Amino acid sequence: MSKRDYYEVLGVGRDSSEQELKSAYRKLAMANHPDRNPGDHAAEERFKEANEAYGVLSDGAKRARYDQFGHAGVGGAGSGFEGAGFQDVGDIFGDIFGFSDLFGQQGGGRRSRAQRGPDLREDLTLDFEQAVFGKTTEVTVRRHENCDTCRGSGVAAGKAPVTCRTCGGRGQVRYQQGFFSIARTCSGCNGAGQVIQDPCTKCRGEGKILKQRKVTVEVPAGVDDGNRIRFAGMGEAGAQGGPSGDLYVVLHVKEHPFFAREGTNLHCVIPISFSQAALGSQISVPTLEGEHDLQVPEGTQTGSRFKLRNKGVPELQGRGRGDLFVEVKVQTPKKLTARQRELLQEFQSHTPIANEPVSRTLFSKVKDMFN
Repeated sequence: MSKRDYYEVLGVGRDSSEQELKSAYRKLAMANHPDRNPGDHAAEERFKEANEAYGVLSDGAKRARYDQFGHAGVGGAGSGFEGAGFQDVGDIFGDIFGFSDLFGQQGGGRRSRAQRGPDLREDLTLDFEQAVFGKTTEVTVRRHENCDTCRGSGVAAGKAPVTCRTCGGRGQVRYQQGFFSIARTCSGCNGAGQVIQDPCTKCRGEGKILKQRKVTVEVPAGVDDGNRIRFAGMGEAGAQGGPSGDLYVVLHVKEHPFFAREGTNLHCVIPISFSQAALGSQISVPTLEGEHDLQVPEGTQTGSRFKLRNKGVPELQGRGRGDLFVEVKVQTPKKLTARQRELLQEFQSHTPIANEPVSRTLFSKVKDMFN
């Protein structure tokens, strides 16, 4: 499933101001925050979607790339895929509005115990060709999951947590300092408002146990070094019934022996002899799909570039493909036989060349022909 347009997600126009973006995001975040909608997976996904959209559109550089190239410009590649340079948006409520403002609290009330689990990261190294054409593989993930005995509560079967005596179940302890009243998280229950006296024997009251899982990763064609693939809900388990975090698989692509990559285009350098350049010749050029015949025209100069269409890297989301640019370098032989020297001397006598500097204007025109 492809991602929705970020402007559509926030419900704003493409010419919206920074303040309009912030206001739209705030409304969506308040309405769909997991703490306000426990167990509502649809609201959780809307919250994540709004978080991702605001993270891109609130950044001037990312917004400009998105406006020009869409999701591909900021690394989006359909559901769950994120590109190079993507930064975790995270919980940025603190930059927009305070905690008490979000939940309508003025202090003193018990805060929500449900907390989203931390995200996880796994690294995956790919060969150059695997990144270009895609690959299905597996990664091993070690993560904390909710205990299946107590279902994440941490309480023994048939038992229940008791109200914290320190804070009276509020999760906060209030201190008076002069004219000011300061609320701090209760150290007796860590803000939960309840204390487990009869812990689950399997997880020892933690509510979580460490497990190892195999996760299938379908790497799409055209990924690049530093791209990441997101697996929603595959991170660490949340606390007190909160949603799990996400798993991010970070891709690392090995360099190719002779291809250099620039976006979806590939570049390589092929040596040719003086006679091939002067007389013209058909040469064999390597591509990622095998050999390709290239006709070098008569009188080719060293540094000339030739473009082989659709021989580069596939576009993410499957819309076209880049090109392969072949630069030819004329090799000068370091050692000559007597016959070769004789022939070259005869050639030189028939082709006098004045060794004068080339005008910059002419040089620029010749350079532009191959760019």
